[in-house]
Amino acid sequence: MEWETVIGLEIHTQLATKSKIFSGAATAYGAEPNTQACAVDLGLPGVLPVVNKEVMRMAVKFGLALGAEIGMISVFDRKNYFYPDLPKGYQTTQMDYPIVGKGSLTIELEDGTTKEIGVTRAHLEEDAGKSLHEDFHGMTGIDLNRAGTPLIEIVSEPDMSSAKEAVAYMRKMHSLVRYIGISDGNMQEGSFRCDANVSVRPKGQKEFGTRTELKNINSFRFVERAINIEIERQIDLIEAGGTVVQETRLYDADKDETRSMRSKEEANDYRYFPCPDLLPVKISQEFVDDIRSTLPELPDAKKARFIESFALKTEDAATLTSSRETAEYFEVVANKCGDAKLAANWVMGELSGYLNKEDTAIESSPVTAEMLALLVTRIKDNTISGKIAKQVFEALWNGEGKDADAIIESKGLKQITDTGAIEAIVDEVLAANPDQVEQFKAGKEKVMGFFVGQCMKASKGKANPGQLNQLIRDKLK
Repeated sequence: MEWETVIGLEIHTQLATKSKIFSGAATAYGAEPNTQACAVDLGLPGVLPVVNKEVMRMAVKFGLALGAEIGMISVFDRKNYFYPDLPKGYQTTQMDYPIVGKGSLTIELEDGTTKEIGVTRAHLEEDAGKSLHEDFHGMTGIDLNRAGTPLIEIVSEPDMSSAKEAVAYMRKMHSLVRYIGISDGNMQEGSFRCDANVSVRPKGQKEFGTRTELKNINSFRFVERAINIEIERQIDLIEAGGTVVQETRLYDADKDETRSMRSKEEANDYRYFPCPDLLPVKISQEFVDDIRSTLPELPDAKKARFIESFALKTEDAATLTSSRETAEYFEVVANKCGDAKLAANWVMGELSGYLNKEDTAIESSPVTAEMLALLVTRIKDNTISGKIAKQVFEALWNGEGKDADAIIESKGLKQITDTGAIEAIVDEVLAANPDQVEQFKAGKEKVMGFFVGQCMKASKGKANPGQLNQLIRDKLK
């Protein structure tokens, strides 16, 4: 039997506010346990929550960037459940009246086509604390620093049919929230994580199969792996005569498996009701319009502009606009050096290689956009060759000079473009290798590479490659 998969994602994004959603407690990551949870976060008697206006602003900004409906009146609700890291016994969230309504996000697939993924809603809520299971001699420790941290939960429609589509959607959403500056998207710190709802059904069937929820996955690689493993598990279970149970499952990356955590609750199990401590929030059109005016150029628009203005290939433009920082870096290099294609090659090639090797973000690169622009300019004006440029880049990366010109001068790397000097090198190499000269004249074209290599060696890599090739061929006619 042929099967098809149905996937929906719930992405939890921590908003980049300095204080929490209903209190003035700090949200900075890495503080000592239980030093950033105040009486409001803990729900102690006699305290009242106050909505952080910046949280509302960021949520509206997200909705506008997504082209979604904005909830001009939104209501906070209490979602009741007991868990050790939720001392209040309820989570303040939004149920019937979320801040962001229906929208959509277009993703690019591997075959070059696109697919529109519906977004059901995005609602605001507070994060819970964190249970710590290590180093407590069989007990569990509770860190409440995250309690009350503002989240926006982005709920997709069940429009994805493969793990790769889910990852593409998640990556695109990750890029969007970072572009508009509402989240740092740091997955290692839990600022961007998702729950994946996965089900399978016979191909062609309209009714959904029973879904399971894969909880709190914080890596693109793990999302893809967890979904694929869960798809395989469900198909094997059904084909063996079993039935899929609606439940919440955990992906164990070490064992590369999913395992059951608890049965999946329904909405009525949480006894949602409007929070009596928080009035409905009414947003004015003026507030929305003011936020709209602050939106930056969004990824899809920037990608289209790069293709048109810089004549870049679609895949190159997609890579360069994958993050706002990369796009801005490239644009500075391209505009200053006047050669977008060469700039793109260096940003996606040499620079990207060093950043990956050193696990460094582009905004922390020791080679700034201005420094790379000058280096690319020196390739373009034939001051240095592309090969020598790699030496210069390495020196810049290691802090051996402030700019390419200083390094080229101090290391004597300026390219030889004087025809007479290059001709002398070619004459010397040809005279020293008569056998290879005869081989070339007999039709062995590959010998050309030998001559170029010998000449470059003799010039210490400084001979202009274009002039060198032409002079060798002229001499061998």
